[in-house]
Amino acid sequence: MTALISYIVSHSQLPEKSVKNTVDLLDEACTIPFISRYRKERTGNLDEVQIGEIVKFKEQFEALEKRKDTILKALTEQEVLTPELEQKIKATTDLTALEDLYLPYKKSRKTKAEKARQNGLEPLAKIIMAQNANDLESAAYRYVKGEVSSAGDALEGARHIISEWINERTDIRNNIRYQLERFASISTKVVKVKESLVEAQKFKDYFDRNESLSRISSHRLLAILRAETEGFIKTKIEIDDERVLDNMESRLIRSNNACAEQIQLAIKDAYKRLLLPSLGNEALQNSKTKADDEAIAVFAKNLKQLLLGSPLGEKRVLAIDPGYRTGCKVVCLDAQGGLLYNETIYPHPPKNDSVGAMKKISSLSDAYKIEAIAIGNGTASRETEALIRKIRFKNDIQVFVVREAGASIYSASKIAREEFPNYDVTVRGSVSIGRRLQDPLAELVKIDPKSIGVGQYQHDVDQTKLQKSLDTVVEHCVNAVGVNLNTASKSLLSYVSGIGPKLAENIVNYRSEHGAFASREAIKQVPRLGDKAFEQGAAFLRIKEADNPLDDSAVHPESYGLVAQMAKDLGKTVKDLIGNASLIKQIDLKAYCAKTIGLLTLEDIAKELEKPGLDIREQVKVFTFNQNIKTITDLHAGQLLPGIVNNITNFGAFVDIGIKESGLIHVSNLSDSFVKDVNDHVHLHQQIIAKVLEIDVPRKRIQLKLHK
Repeated sequence: MTALISYIVSHSQLPEKSVKNTVDLLDEACTIPFISRYRKERTGNLDEVQIGEIVKFKEQFEALEKRKDTILKALTEQEVLTPELEQKIKATTDLTALEDLYLPYKKSRKTKAEKARQNGLEPLAKIIMAQNANDLESAAYRYVKGEVSSAGDALEGARHIISEWINERTDIRNNIRYQLERFASISTKVVKVKESLVEAQKFKDYFDRNESLSRISSHRLLAILRAETEGFIKTKIEIDDERVLDNMESRLIRSNNACAEQIQLAIKDAYKRLLLPSLGNEALQNSKTKADDEAIAVFAKNLKQLLLGSPLGEKRVLAIDPGYRTGCKVVCLDAQGGLLYNETIYPHPPKNDSVGAMKKISSLSDAYKIEAIAIGNGTASRETEALIRKIRFKNDIQVFVVREAGASIYSASKIAREEFPNYDVTVRGSVSIGRRLQDPLAELVKIDPKSIGVGQYQHDVDQTKLQKSLDTVVEHCVNAVGVNLNTASKSLLSYVSGIGPKLAENIVNYRSEHGAFASREAIKQVPRLGDKAFEQGAAFLRIKEADNPLDDSAVHPESYGLVAQMAKDLGKTVKDLIGNASLIKQIDLKAYCAKTIGLLTLEDIAKELEKPGLDIREQVKVFTFNQNIKTITDLHAGQLLPGIVNNITNFGAFVDIGIKESGLIHVSNLSDSFVKDVNDHVHLHQQIIAKVLEIDVPRKRIQLKLHK
């Protein structure tokens, strides 16, 4: 088993064969969605999460090997690489251990120890460490020369060298790491001159705090670090210094003489000046990494739920971006999200033309055969919703309040300018609100996920790791749902397995020039879309009303011949099989197993034939807030209110109850029993009933409890 496979197996605990085959597929430039869906036999039916773990550990191993090569090259150039050291480096499977091996050889700025060596004090340091000198002061006098003006100077310089040796001892570093990992605390103190600032008050809970570093929750640690970054508090990592120093002395001191006294002083110096600052920061960074991972996982879960939100589907929509002084921006969209008409109405103060606004909405609904109305949930949303519900439409028109977070980001983006070059940002924002109702996934992929407002300290975590995680989530959602090849935007197509931004642009340009694609096979005519991209992406692209019904399914083109054979063996056509459960049940799937296709894939094909192109998302439901609640001052303890979960964090769920401020259901109020994961009790978009527990009007905070 190669080192790479061994490394992944040891870290992931996945079967060796599955790991090896998955790595082979990844090396063949296959994507995670493609591998998990269409190569189940080779992977042993690994899902996307497991394949993602393999990718993560593969990248970790490759980064480790790259660092080893860099270190070996540096040691070779320094002419200090011994066969024993080379073997240790090559055998290391941990980056921290690798850096510890390299530490004594790092070229760093001029240190106290280096200066002492230049003054010829290393032999004296060795005498002290041997701990058998009878007259240490006399021995030290022999090194008094040049910049060393006294025996005291000589001993001090020797201690600096010893401190450096102690700092480089792997066993000592690992013991301190152990102490920090288990017993360290993080303490905070407010910066007095900033304590009374308004901006500092949101961090008031952290002005004077001491908490276990290993047990601190991710959101509190990130909040503390943000407060420190903004200059409101100072932090310090602390452990029991005496216990650490005693342990170090037991490892290093074996005599009771003047040498032992010097070593004891060197130990304290090494600990305070070198080890604790370095390893304390390492421990904090490890905790920060853990907090980042938890926050990113929360964000990823939220984003997935948001992207897979219920779509209205291909319905004609009138969308409204509400406002007071500047009016409400109204757009009419066709069933595919195309802009048909736009106008501004002024039903609210200062113009108060509610009658004219109602007439305009009514006439537009008739003229454009509107089937649903989408209202942004920002400023003047409740007033606009109340106005719309007063209108007596000729047809049954559903009214929805739509989350508009990030719409302004989209409206000013390059994507929006390309889509609507002749319209201003207000029109683009309204279009985005309407399209979100039609298909949340197709519209939200155009916006940076960090702007959608479902994260937890998303700007404080590792941005590279966050972006990678969110891109993976978007890719998963897009490919799980599938994409209409003839209507999808460039942004949506770019997340399709094997496609990417450049090919997505080529597809859209080709479609604009040649018209709609008649088949999946036709996308091979797109410039630079080769066999590999077709293999990876074709099955995730859908073509409505295609000649071959399989083009509107998740059946991969490589299996079309097999499906045709199944139909032929039954004396039927492929079209006869589509949606015919009783006919499909007659197929003996085992009879079609072959070297390259097994029962897992065949069962997937059978399911897809029963319900081709089935959308995994739930259908959107109409929701109405309590119309008597307009502001936070209308609330009182004990009320039961309908609400929609609009954000989830580790410490609870935020709920939109129809006013500007969202209420918080703390984890302790989600259930009468222990809550391990908030997502086990509520999910994003969920319509719930919440009980008002407490209202803090000055701080604009609302405490809620989930009502069963």
